[in-house]
Amino acid sequence: MLKKNQVYSTRIEGYSSEGLGVARIDGQVVFVHNAVRGELCDVLILKALKNTAFGKVTAIREPSPHRLEPDCPYYGKCGGCDFRHMDYEEELWAKRQRVQDALTRLGGSDVAVEEILGAPEPERYRNKSQYPIAPDGAVGFYRARTHQVTDVETCLIQKPAADAAAEAVRQYIRRCGVPCYDETTGRGLLRHLYVRTNAAGESLICLLVNGDRLPREAELVEILRQYVPHAVGVVLGVNTRPGNAILGESYRTLWGADTITDTLCGLTFRLSVPSFYQVNRDQAERLYEKAVEFAGLTGKETVLDLYCGAGTITQVMARQAREVIGAEIVPEAIADAEENARRNGIENVRFFCGDASAVAADFAANEMRPDVICVDPPRKGLAPEVVEAAASMAPQRIVYVSCDPATLGRDVKRFAAYGYCAVRAAAVDLFPRTANVESVVLLEHSGRNE
Repeated sequence: MLKKNQVYSTRIEGYSSEGLGVARIDGQVVFVHNAVRGELCDVLILKALKNTAFGKVTAIREPSPHRLEPDCPYYGKCGGCDFRHMDYEEELWAKRQRVQDALTRLGGSDVAVEEILGAPEPERYRNKSQYPIAPDGAVGFYRARTHQVTDVETCLIQKPAADAAAEAVRQYIRRCGVPCYDETTGRGLLRHLYVRTNAAGESLICLLVNGDRLPREAELVEILRQYVPHAVGVVLGVNTRPGNAILGESYRTLWGADTITDTLCGLTFRLSVPSFYQVNRDQAERLYEKAVEFAGLTGKETVLDLYCGAGTITQVMARQAREVIGAEIVPEAIADAEENARRNGIENVRFFCGDASAVAADFAANEMRPDVICVDPPRKGLAPEVVEAAASMAPQRIVYVSCDPATLGRDVKRFAAYGYCAVRAAAVDLFPRTANVESVVLLEHSGRNE
């Protein structure tokens, strides 16, 4: 067994799902911070367990040509980025391999990941920013695996408007003496700052609060409008629940609009604060194009879109299908989806508000037979009953859009038990410089001969 605080020389073989380097020392797997594949390094063991260990690079004996000097002063201090110590080419290799490993090892599938679509612009891409606010007034991001907030003035993956809004909130806290939330005591008001920015550069700003109001709200609005001149609205979200959940139980508009509109795949979408919308608009277009390609639509199909959010994939697919039915548990998102369909003149869509498990079971019980089912679940993936209900509807194709390769692999194995096997797979990088990656998998029934 490896010893803590001991230094070992080793070569980095690959990457973990969190973006850590992976090495093997004396037969033991070691996860190494700040490492690049192929490098020969001296590694200090920080934590030694029975079968695995964790360490950090103390010296690089043979550096990789892909290694970079991190360009962010907060790298390693906040838990946002994972790959700023390597070039983008190597990052894409790591992400494609992560999806492939998940499908092979967890999914038991022999499908090959055909490609990974990298981002033309890997910086300043996030159109939604969520900043936790610390009891001492720091506005930034949590350090990795902690709830300690690192105060961040400039983040290279957020929009400049979000940085400006964060500075405005710091000014408001200092000027107005606003108490900030302490999750250990449940006291204090300001919990999170939320900023959503569209392609036109407009921003919707929301403050999440442990209460139903803030001191000197008019002054808060004035400061935000000064720092973020292209803001379209300021909203207060009430979140009095314990823990670190971000979004509110109810919302009140302090100034301007409570929604923002954006364009995606040639369509216009109205977005409220709770509506799900991909954080990287340009890459989301490529993701949805790949999903439509995998769906194989000819204009004759009925499509069921589970976890439809504000109806983005629903409406993109509706342009090439006979009918698309969207389901989503968030009422505000369904209201946005219905309004978006009206705005875009899309009439061959219907939306249902409800939990995906209940909606899928209800549709299956009513012998609904969609030709294609599209699922785009949250990080936790699909519940077993959703997999069962989807398979029982006997669609020709299932298109699985995933933001977590591990739960994707697990669910691919679950679908295989019902005869649905992965036949195509691709990855799309919506989250440059972080370990997160999106993927699309096409599943077809192994007994079909179409």
